[in-house]
Amino acid sequence: MGYLIFGSRLKRLSEYFLSEINEVYRKEGIEFDASWFPVFYLLSQHQPVAIQELSETMVVSHSAASQLVTTLKNKGLVNSFKNAADGRKQEISLTWKGEELLKQLLPVWDAINATLTDKIENTKASKALLKTLTAAENKLQENSLSESITGRLKH
Repeated sequence: MGYLIFGSRLKRLSEYFLSEINEVYRKEGIEFDASWFPVFYLLSQHQPVAIQELSETMVVSHSAASQLVTTLKNKGLVNSFKNAADGRKQEISLTWKGEELLKQLLPVWDAINATLTDKIENTKASKALLKTLTAAENKLQENSLSESITGRLKH
């Protein structure tokens, strides 16, 4: 079926990956959900982070990023505040509890990265996976997929 099931295969792979990663967190006794990773990763690189930056990095709507931040605020892991220079911008930073969680996460992330590198980059058939995936994402973002398909239907 080739590309007709492309999205289904990517979704299945993503669900498997996130499920396995969440299982690692569970086994390590870490209360963390893989869907929170982009927020924690950005905050591990620099703080504070603007919600807009988070939205752009995750390639999700501002609303979706705000909902994720609300979840993390309710768990006491991040604080949000208005930017001092521009009160329209909302920024987040880790709380003490979030910082402690991050310390637990860093070695897990190193292990995840090393394991995936071994499993994927050391396999000839999948060595170029990330480059190929990036190229596919970029090509698909050049113009609307739905418009391209309906354009073919009209001719």
